Amino acid sequence: MDNKPSWNVSSVLMVVLFIVVAILVLLPFYAITLASFKPANMVISQGLTFRIQPELLTLENYTSLFTKSAGTYFTWFRNSIIITVLGTVASLFFSSLVGYGLAMYNFRFKNVVFTMILLMMMVPLEIIMLPLYKLMISFKMINTLWGVIIPFVVAPLPVFFFRQYASGLSKEFMDAGRIDGCTEYGIFYRIFVPLMVPAFGAMTILQALGNWNNFLWPTLVLRTKEMITIPIGLSSLITPYGNNYQILLAGCVLAVLPILIVFIFFQRYFISGLTVGGVKG
Repeated sequence: MDNKPSWNVSSVLMVVLFIVVAILVLLPFYAITLASFKPANMVISQGLTFRIQPELLTLENYTSLFTKSAGTYFTWFRNSIIITVLGTVASLFFSSLVGYGLAMYNFRFKNVVFTMILLMMMVPLEIIMLPLYKLMISFKMINTLWGVIIPFVVAPLPVFFFRQYASGLSKEFMDAGRIDGCTEYGIFYRIFVPLMVPAFGAMTILQALGNWNNFLWPTLVLRTKEMITIPIGLSSLITPYGNNYQILLAGCVLAVLPILIVFIFFQRYFISGLTVGGVKG
């Protein structure tokens, strides 16, 4: 049997469209990367260009990024890594448990809880920011990394996503696990977690991306230079007394790398996880 894909006009047009969109998306990043290797005066005079000028390329901006202000970029990077890793792992752990419970167990007020989760997905962060901020003050978590992580370890979107994905799995696996003597937690970790790997992969990318790029909430909670993250640190390079565009561009290019690695590692689960989790329920 011939398994080769059949090409027709619509398929070719679709591929061409994808290529054009990919180029349009990647062009700004290409221009930023190219400008990050240029001297400061050329960045200001030329702006972002797409023409490679080998005689102008230099690593000076990247050297300045790590040496200026006693290497605070390392500190920003470390803080962002801690928040992203702990925030993502905690969110996956708790949200998957809640979503699995809502999908597989029947209990009183189950529909009320699920409705509240749906309503919370519609509430913007700006509305709950003030009460959250007061809560962090009462818990003495202002200017701590925990103050950034704790409020979002159980977010409505991951719970909804895991609930939808688990709803598509057969409850007969639970009966089989109970017959084999598994506890309820054992059934979840030994049977359902392996079945939900695509959901974990897709949500890992989304949660890691959200934690890495989070700007508003860390800006409120984190106060000192030693505690801020990469987005806040890079924004501090633009001041009324002088801008460091060339260093900012170098910092932006390096800031993309960790989340790019996460996407490459989990991308094979991304489409399948989103597709299944988005339609089942």
